[in-house]
Amino acid sequence: MNNVIYQASDLATQRVDFLNAARNGRARLRDKDGTSLVMLPERQLEVLEQYATWSQIHLRLSGLIQSGKRLSASDLGDLAWLRVFDPEDLQEFSDELHSSLIMGLSDKDLGPVEETVSAWRVTARQLEDPLRRSVLLGTHDDVEFEEVTAPKEDA
Repeated sequence: MNNVIYQASDLATQRVDFLNAARNGRARLRDKDGTSLVMLPERQLEVLEQYATWSQIHLRLSGLIQSGKRLSASDLGDLAWLRVFDPEDLQEFSDELHSSLIMGLSDKDLGPVEETVSAWRVTARQLEDPLRRSVLLGTHDDVEFEEVTAPKEDA
């Protein structure tokens, strides 16, 4: 990482160096009043902002799960789509979200978080339909099935 701290006056002569440092992760600028400013790629800032948002959501969800009460849509807020899951599934989602947050921060990429949330949302939508819910969560007995033979090829 670049440890150079540029002064506002440096931008007139070292603008290219400053921009290159920013492109490579971070460039620091000390303003005339002593304020320290940082420039970095916008995508990196977006990842950090989303990481902070999802970390807060994860902490709130973990606290709600630990309370042990049945969670309402109101309790879940932004995560109201999780209302179709039982407590064990909510804990599993929370664990997966936590792991994806760690991977995302490590890779500086929120892809793992987005994939985790997307997959759980798809499942939640399926569980909202009573027929699909019964198929996905219902029990099945072997007597309900019939063995079939492969079709014979015509000679």
